[in-house]
Amino acid sequence: MRVRYSFSSRRTRTIDPFNQHRTPFPKLAEKVIENADILLEVLDARFIEETRNLEVEEIIKRKGKKLIYVLNKIDTIDKNKIDKELLSSLYPFVFLSCKEKKGIRDLRKKIHIEVSRLKLGEHQAKVGMVGYPNTGKSSIINILAGSHQARTSAEPGYTRGIQNIRLTKNILLIDTPGVIPSNEKSATSRDDLKKHAEIGVRSFSKLKDPEFVVASLMQKNPPLFEKFYNIPAKGDPEALLEQLGRAKKFLLKGNQVDTDRTARFILKAWQEGRIRIEN
Repeated sequence: MRVRYSFSSRRTRTIDPFNQHRTPFPKLAEKVIENADILLEVLDARFIEETRNLEVEEIIKRKGKKLIYVLNKIDTIDKNKIDKELLSSLYPFVFLSCKEKKGIRDLRKKIHIEVSRLKLGEHQAKVGMVGYPNTGKSSIINILAGSHQARTSAEPGYTRGIQNIRLTKNILLIDTPGVIPSNEKSATSRDDLKKHAEIGVRSFSKLKDPEFVVASLMQKNPPLFEKFYNIPAKGDPEALLEQLGRAKKFLLKGNQVDTDRTARFILKAWQEGRIRIEN
């Protein structure tokens, strides 16, 4: 199926393609990995392969540190339909839902098991959190620590620096800003822009060409969006934006649909997990 894309931009925006507060990779990641005894790589359960940072994993492996995969946002997908071969390559892993507060006990247990194997005695164990922006690292820390100690926001890339939070007397959690692989830092790559919008690295509010991203998501997930909005678009992103925009009264002068606003409305629901992937 070929998706037509012929949208015209109606607004001019100044886009900061990669949040300027973010410390360049791999400097920040290497600092956290060097200081930590155990690393938790937080992945989005909907996009496991897309949110794995192989560059970070290679550094962890090279430094001989223990890695635990945390598959967060499991409430947005049926975990029984996740590819078993893929899961076998992520050992050990924990399913987690910050929203429903599920899997926290399993994660605590795994952390304590790995800490006990370190044989640090009275010395403090350090557990570092790594992963793409907006995978839920700070939210996980808050649930583990039982308080809102790590700053959180729905805005991707909100954490602005390394934060140390005490889990127990002998375990310290290290939260960091999200880090993306070096090869995905091109501000001109449409593939990278599309991927970052899909997995939530780039906020719906700051995206360039949101209509293009909606078209791509519709092509990749037919007929998910038509079902969610109950609009018979037949895979045509222009038809979806036109009908939804009119239904929501997102109109410009001349009774024209504001496709930019409509596309961002769709992407907001997508990034918040309200539009669930059908496996």
